[in-house]
Amino acid sequence: MPFVAASPKDRLILALDVPSVAEAERIVEETRGEVGVYKIGYRLVFAGGLALAEKLVAAGERVFLDVKLLDIDNTIAEGIESILALGVDWVTLHAYPKAMRAAVAVRDRAPQCRTKLLGVTVLTSMDDGDLAAAGYAGNVADLVLARAKDAVAAGMDGIVCSPAEAARLRAAVGSDLALVTPGVRPKGAEAGDQKRIMTPGDAIRAGSDLLVVGRPILAAADRRSAARAIVAEIAEATAGR
Repeated sequence: MPFVAASPKDRLILALDVPSVAEAERIVEETRGEVGVYKIGYRLVFAGGLALAEKLVAAGERVFLDVKLLDIDNTIAEGIESILALGVDWVTLHAYPKAMRAAVAVRDRAPQCRTKLLGVTVLTSMDDGDLAAAGYAGNVADLVLARAKDAVAAGMDGIVCSPAEAARLRAAVGSDLALVTPGVRPKGAEAGDQKRIMTPGDAIRAGSDLLVVGRPILAAADRRSAARAIVAEIAEATAGR
């Protein structure tokens, strides 16, 4: 089913890329009501982030567990079973066909499952040169498209991709696959380690459904206002879609 946002803020995912649960909890308090989803990634997972995920879910917040799973089929299946029990809204795994099929099989057996499965196509910190260095023969654009099509075939709920690829992917895979895009930076913000970036408004207009934003909000003097400004840009862009 196509992703449907109840309001523009539901399209904003705030990356809690901080070293401690205490700091993450402060950020949640500062931004509560201004963002739709809180993302917990590796750094926080290994510092108590899974317990925080359960706490946020219990408090009615939506949680994106960004763990980018990749392993043999049985291990993927067992990991997904445990993650579904947490009640998070989104979880990531690398968009390899066998891994995705294993995850989807577990999801489909789970009654009233709320967790959506996202396939990571190519990390937004990578470009063609990085792919070549890793032993891939093709380019980023073609690999992203191939993995998006694999995600559709596997029955995934969405993919993670660069906003720069959103328009091409939306045309190729239609509306049933949610496009979740990191590499989003408001005008004037530093790119950091991202190589394929776009502004929030441009990303939405290109076809992105949800935007992952971290540093532009985390580093802001007023995080609530920073989140609110991004949501306003999302609202303006969605009005024209």
